[in-house]
Parts: sequence; structure tokens; C-alpha cells
Amino acid sequence: MKTVGLTYDLKTDYEFQEGDPPDANAEFDHPSTIDVIADAIETQGFKVKRIGNVSCLLEKIGNLDVDIVFNISEGVKGRNRESQVPIILEMAGIPFVGADALTLGITLDKVMAKKIFIAEKISTPKFFEVKHVEELINADHCKFPLIVKPRFEGSSKGLSEDSRVANKESLKRQVEYVITTYRQPALVEEFISGQEFTVAIVGNDPPVALPVVQIKIDGRLNLKQKFYTFARITSDRLEYICPAKISQELKEKIMNLAIQTYESVECRDFGRVDFRVDSEGRPYVLEINPLPSLSTEDVFPLAAKAIGSSYEEMMGKILRVALARHNLN
Repeated sequence: MKTVGLTYDLKTDYEFQEGDPPDANAEFDHPSTIDVIADAIETQGFKVKRIGNVSCLLEKIGNLDVDIVFNISEGVKGRNRESQVPIILEMAGIPFVGADALTLGITLDKVMAKKIFIAEKISTPKFFEVKHVEELINADHCKFPLIVKPRFEGSSKGLSEDSRVANKESLKRQVEYVITTYRQPALVEEFISGQEFTVAIVGNDPPVALPVVQIKIDGRLNLKQKFYTFARITSDRLEYICPAKISQELKEKIMNLAIQTYESVECRDFGRVDFRVDSEGRPYVLEINPLPSLSTEDVFPLAAKAIGSSYEEMMGKILRVALARHNLN
């Protein structure tokens, strides 16, 4: 029986500092989520050893005694935080599930990821970066509405109803808020009015896109100006619909684009790609997450169910494709 180490960050371990935004620990997992993941892996015939966060890993690195590490750790701080656990495991020669440090660093930084999308001719909303509010004095090239995001955050951190801006005054206000609150540059994108989707992917050669999941907000599938925000994640205003209620042609277009995006940043084992689709049926990649939530309330269990599989089987599948990649199966 193979032993699987589990690296993760808990919401309960995070100590808020003065000046932290209210969603500072949004990316971290609830202890109950770790219990569910560990139980799921054990049902697939593995032994689980809980390691914890990057500090715990550093303490135990010389005596882990595991065959592979299933990494869902988000790291501590900085734009390379998701790379912390993978780079330590790589240095120690310990196999792990999921993307490596380079992919995790590039994809958390939305500007760097979008540069790769553009180079690979992957449709993504037009954007610009703002490091200082004063740069907006010459923002005559803006085509409103726009959406303002922190440059390197996940879990919809920094996204609220105020993030969509329709004029220069609100743009300046929101950019200032992001730069001040999150202590990083703001990413400003053209806002795509329409529908929102997400696609979970599992595997390597080749990766397989799971059924398209559609985002429903306030009972609406055609979201128009509505969008995914941090507050909506934990509310009953947000629903996931799978399979998505769209044409087969659009499903195939989104799934193919998801695979292209996954491969463009050299994702491994599993990931998730988020989209907006405009009124003319054109999909745009918002971002790729090579370290997506594996919570039972997120998209992976829903997509698994749509193909007649269970959450436990999906976790086993992710683990086995990683073992195969390391020639450990």
C-alpha cells in the first residue's frame, strides 16, 4: 500500500495581521475539506499522512516516509507562494501530485499568464496593468466597462460588486483600493458581458476535459453584467449547472480551448480553466488554476457525477495519473 503525504493550508491556521483584507485567508481550506480529501484518498487504497503547510513540511522534510505528496498548499505570501511547497519537494527529490513551481508561479500572476495566452493565440480579455494610480491620467484608451482585479490573487480575492467599473472615476477608485489593500499592482481587463463557465481537467498525455460547468447567479444563466465575486462563493446566490445548458458546438469549443490553455502553461495531473462567453458565442479565457479547490462544494465532484463517477473515484484518478507520470504505479 502506497503512502500519500498531504500538504495544505488551513483557514484556522491563518493569523490576520493589521491591514489585511477581509478575504486574506480565502484560498485556504477548512479542516473539514482536508478530512474529506484524506478519506477519499484512503477509499482508493492508499494510506494518508497529513503533513500540513510549508512550515510543517520544512520541519519534516528529512523524515517524510511517503511515496508521493498530494499538494494542495497555497503557500504563505508573495506572488510565488504557491511555488513554495513544490520547489521544496523538487529539491528533496520527492514526487508530488500537480503542477510544478514554475507553472504555479506563472499562473498565480495573472499578467504573466495572459502574456502566455496571447503568445499561444488563446482568446483572453484585453488588459493593462496599473502599478501606480497616477498612470491612469492617460487612460484614454480604456473601453468601458472594465473589471479591476489584484494581479496575483486567487479564489476571487479582491472581487466585489465594485470591481466592474463604467467610468474613469470608478476605475481610479477601484485601482487605488486594489493597490492599497492588496499591496500589488491592479490588473484591468475589458469586461465580457455574457455567460460564465468553468472546465475541470484531469490527466497528462493526453489531458481530458470534464463536462463544462455553467455559473448561475441570482437564478440567471445569461449573467450579462453579473460576475463571480468572493462574496457569492459562500452565498446561495451562486449555483453550478452541469452539464451546461449550451449547444454541443459551444461545449466543444470551450473544452478544446480549456485543453489548449492547460497545455500552454504545462499544467499537470489536474486543473481548472475559467471562461466568459460573450453575446456572440465567443469564449474568452479568464484564468487557469492548476491548484483548484477540491472541496465537495466545488466543480470537480459535480463534473465527476456528470460522467457517472464519484468524488472518491475522481481523487483516485488524479492520484493515479500523477503516479503514472512518476512511473510509480
